[in-house]
Amino acid sequence: MKLHPVKVHPSRALLQREDQLAWKMAAVATDKVAVERDVQDMIVNRVIDNAAVAIAAINRRAVISARDMARAHGKKAGGAPVMGVKAGATVSPEWAAWANGTAVRELDMHDTFLAADYSHPGDNIPPILAVAQAMGKSGRDLIRGIATGYELHVDLVRSICLHEHKVDHIAHLCPAAAAGIGTLLGLKQEVVYQAIQQALHTSVSFRQSRKGEISSWKAYAPAHAGKLAVEAVDRCMRGEGAPSPIYEGEDSVIAWVLAGRSNRQDVYGPTYYHVPLPEPGEAKRAILATYTKEHSAEYQSQALIDLAFRMREQIRDLEHIAKVVIHTSHHTHNVIGTGANDPQKMDPKASRETLDHSIMYSFAVALQDGRWHHVDSYAPRRARRADTVRLWHKIETKEDPEWTRRYHARDPDELAFGGRVEITFKDGSTLVDELGVANAHPNGARPFARDDYIRKFRTLTEGMLATREANRFLEAAQDLPRLKAGELGALNVALPAGMLLAGKPGIF
Repeated sequence: MKLHPVKVHPSRALLQREDQLAWKMAAVATDKVAVERDVQDMIVNRVIDNAAVAIAAINRRAVISARDMARAHGKKAGGAPVMGVKAGATVSPEWAAWANGTAVRELDMHDTFLAADYSHPGDNIPPILAVAQAMGKSGRDLIRGIATGYELHVDLVRSICLHEHKVDHIAHLCPAAAAGIGTLLGLKQEVVYQAIQQALHTSVSFRQSRKGEISSWKAYAPAHAGKLAVEAVDRCMRGEGAPSPIYEGEDSVIAWVLAGRSNRQDVYGPTYYHVPLPEPGEAKRAILATYTKEHSAEYQSQALIDLAFRMREQIRDLEHIAKVVIHTSHHTHNVIGTGANDPQKMDPKASRETLDHSIMYSFAVALQDGRWHHVDSYAPRRARRADTVRLWHKIETKEDPEWTRRYHARDPDELAFGGRVEITFKDGSTLVDELGVANAHPNGARPFARDDYIRKFRTLTEGMLATREANRFLEAAQDLPRLKAGELGALNVALPAGMLLAGKPGIF
């Protein structure tokens, strides 16, 4: 890996393409380096993971709406399938990316990568897969495209913090997905370069989608980014250009939205970011740094949910708890903890999207139930139980500098996303325990392997899929490297007739 300095340049500097981040990202995308076997295996895992969470969410309102919109844009020749819909009923690929991306994101249960910023790199798969299906590509083509999407997404997240400027993390996803599509299609560097810039330019939005009363847009945001990525590549394949240089320009994203705006007196002086990218000929391995979720909740909840399971075994009566303090990182405290200052995170009538971004709620329910379920744990009746509300409102978070340091640690053995929990009982006694990473994390007690992904798929799709269809999909997914051109439709999963719900009418 090589670190590339990125800063704002005045227009008069005429920054050469070779010195622009988007051009360097396009070089990574067009490097024909082989995808290594362990990376291929992990891509298969994540294809299975995405399908599992998409089917589990298939009849939730946001997913129904996205699917209905997509089905209004049917396209037989050059179309892509929509998750849950029978084979042969294809739609325009950007709309397949929209519908399938929403289904994947809805339950907040697929993969994650946390560093300078947040991300769900599995959000790259729906748009890249949709284009691969529409264009009749092979399994190997898809694997190459997904490897690029993950690589560039993770590299941006490692180095450029969007959150501190209240920019939503899809601004890293969209250019990465566009680059992955470029790799999939074997496009020239010039075309990928323009598509990356268009993708970033059109995908900058703000974090209010994850603040306050969180709505279904949390699921739609990455799907929208995927749709924008497909459209950007389509335009640039036709010879269209993009605002340039999109990262370093005088009126660019860095200059006015990110770190450049914090120092207008010397906007052309400091280097704001150092972005790591693979050298020419270096394998794209970033997917191996990412991790999936065992529980349907925001990733920073994962270890603390596991810790709640462990601590409850030592508590005879939860009603004897007087106070719970979770000592954790800056990010956890300020995003899903009491540091967010969101009253909705303590509201029993809050939306599911809000509850899964409340560690106070998640810890209380996990402590009471000793299990986590993607539906039951968020049911309105469950959230409004009087004993749950009492316990929930006894929980607070505090930032601990050591947990913040570990959250940003470069040493994988020190990296941690959990915390230390102090439970004080009414008699004055305490129970203290801590957990750095979730059990399913690569460094956790039970790291996820292929069998775990398959088990997660079968658990989440139980009662939704015919056994034959589930088995067919799992066989096709595990055979991904050997699927021939035109066979990627096998990665769609269809529900039995009559099981898909329809939503309210709209314009389409």
